[in-house]
Amino acid sequence: MTRPLPGPAIDVHAHLAVPAADALLQGHPGLDAQRALDAAALGAASLEVNREQLARLGPQLLDLDLRLAAMDAAGVDVQAVAPVPLPHSWADRDLATRFVELTNEGVLAFCARRPDRLVPVATVSLQHPDLAVRQLLTAAGGGARGVQVPTAAAPGRELDDPSLGPFWAAAAELGVAVLVHPWGCTLGERLGAYYLFNTVGNPTETALALSRLLFSGVLERYPALKLWSAHGGGYLPAYVVRADHAWATRPDARTTSEPPSALLRRTYVDSLVYTPQQLRHLVAVMGAGAVTLGSDYPFDMGVEDPVARLEAAGLDPLTTEAVRSTNAARLLSLPTG
Repeated sequence: MTRPLPGPAIDVHAHLAVPAADALLQGHPGLDAQRALDAAALGAASLEVNREQLARLGPQLLDLDLRLAAMDAAGVDVQAVAPVPLPHSWADRDLATRFVELTNEGVLAFCARRPDRLVPVATVSLQHPDLAVRQLLTAAGGGARGVQVPTAAAPGRELDDPSLGPFWAAAAELGVAVLVHPWGCTLGERLGAYYLFNTVGNPTETALALSRLLFSGVLERYPALKLWSAHGGGYLPAYVVRADHAWATRPDARTTSEPPSALLRRTYVDSLVYTPQQLRHLVAVMGAGAVTLGSDYPFDMGVEDPVARLEAAGLDPLTTEAVRSTNAARLLSLPTG
C-alpha cells in the first residue's frame, strides 16, 4: 500500500498549568472539601507521590521551551493544550465565571506564543449549564478549538442530564470538539491503595460517562457533535460488546436506533493505551477514523513517545497517517498541510 504524504503529527492530549486560576480557588472551603475527597480516594501513599510529581513537573507545565523540546524529541508537530483538570463543580456562578475566564485566558495566551505548534483547548463550568454555553461561545470566539469537560457535570448531574442539551447543541453547531477528561473516580476510598484512583478510577469514569452519552441518545440528537475522550476511551472500547448485547436483548437498554458500538465509533479517542496490541484492538473497535495521538504530557501516566508507539503497532500506512495526523485535524478543525 502506498504511504500517504505525511501531515503534521498532532498530539491532542496535553496539559498546561494556569497558576492565576488555581490561586483563585485557594483557601475556598469547596476546594478544601474536594481535596479531602481526593485524598481519601487516593490514599496516603499515592497522595504523597502526586505531590512530589506536581512539584517536579511544575516547569514542564509552565515553560514553553521545555514543551517544544519535548514535542521535538517525540516527533510531535502540533499539540492541543488543555488546562490541568481541576474539579470545580462546587463553585458558585461568580467564582466559576472568574475561574474559567482566568483559565481560558491563560491557555489562549500561552498557545498564542507559538500558534504554529500549539492549539488551545478551553474549559467550561458544566454545573451551570447556561453559563457553560456562554463560556463555550466565548472560548470559540477567542480561538479555542475545543473545550475540556469532566466525566460528570456535578454531583448528581451526569453528562446526559437534559439541562445540558443546549450545551451539546451549541458545541455541535459551532463544530467545537468536546474533550471528556476524568479526574479520579466516584468509588472513593475503595480506590485508596496502589494508585487505583487513576489506574481503575479514570478509565471507569470515562466508560461510565461515554455510556450515558451513548444510551441517552445525545449522539443521535446531535449528529454533528465532535466528542473525544482521553485514555483510549477508558474501559468502554475494550468491552463495548457487552453494551451491545444489553441493547439487543433488554428493552430498558434499547434506547437508541443504533447499538452503542456504532454510536461509539462516531466519537474520537486518543491512542494512550500503551502497547501495540492494545492500540491495534482500539483501532479495530473504533475504526481507523476515530483514534488520535495522545501523550498526556507531561504526567507519569502518559508517554513521551506517542508517534513511536503508533509506528510500533504496525498498522497499514493509511491508518497510521490517520491516527498520526488527519483524524486530529478533523476533530480540531485544523489544516492538514
